Amino acid sequence: MDVPEAPAEQAASPQQLQLALVYGEALTEMPVDLYIPPDALEVILEAFEGPLDLLLYLIRKQNIDILDIPVAEITRQYMGYVELMKSVRLELAAEYLVMAAMLAEIKSRMLLPRSAEVEEEEGDPRAELIRRLQEYERFKAAAEGIDALPRVGREVVVPRLEAPQAKVRKLLPQVSLEELLVSMAEVMRRNDLFESHQITRETLSTRERMGDVLERLKGGAFVPFVALFAPEEGKLGVVVTFMAILELVKESLVELVQNAPFAPIHVRLRPESVEEPDEPE
Repeated sequence: MDVPEAPAEQAASPQQLQLALVYGEALTEMPVDLYIPPDALEVILEAFEGPLDLLLYLIRKQNIDILDIPVAEITRQYMGYVELMKSVRLELAAEYLVMAAMLAEIKSRMLLPRSAEVEEEEGDPRAELIRRLQEYERFKAAAEGIDALPRVGREVVVPRLEAPQAKVRKLLPQVSLEELLVSMAEVMRRNDLFESHQITRETLSTRERMGDVLERLKGGAFVPFVALFAPEEGKLGVVVTFMAILELVKESLVELVQNAPFAPIHVRLRPESVEEPDEPE
């Protein structure tokens, strides 16, 4: 019995790996004439902030004592990185070449024979490089410590809350006793025009006049100070009314208001017990 053969594509699919899909056609083998440019694949190594950063990285990577640097080995590794950097980031190679020249100079000075006097006078050729590396390491550790601190906008978020709209209240000037006496003197002067010599029985009461004043001020409106006096009552009526107003001020039932210094004085009920009306004109 003849068995039909499976299509070639189905037979090859389990064993072959599909590398790519070109124009809808599966590619299972690498083309012979395929050209890959040298810069098609770049591997970006760890970036350094400068030549001192690279030197410090090489020293710490090999656990070398910074006070006893093997210049020859460090220079070899350093130049390997510079050569790699030339091919991928040429614009950064200049400052690294300056450090490479410095390392080569230190290496040559250490290889050349020197007398004891010259060696004592010049000292260790690596001293300046070690000093710069130690100083850079301190500043780098300080910068990393500062960067690890909580930062506003990164770890710390400052909450913002809109303040409620406040109602501006105009503060009226305080009425002094001198101004009150001046206003009282004006009332007395006006009352002299209606002075009479009729003798009558005293019917005025300070407590009753306090009630009359409160009735006049009912509703919380501003009432001129001079309007609370009745000229026809004479000096006795003026004095009783004045005493009644003073008692009401003392008991915090009314208050004296003035829009500006030396302006007319107005009287009204305390705003705690009545809704505050418009200011007097």
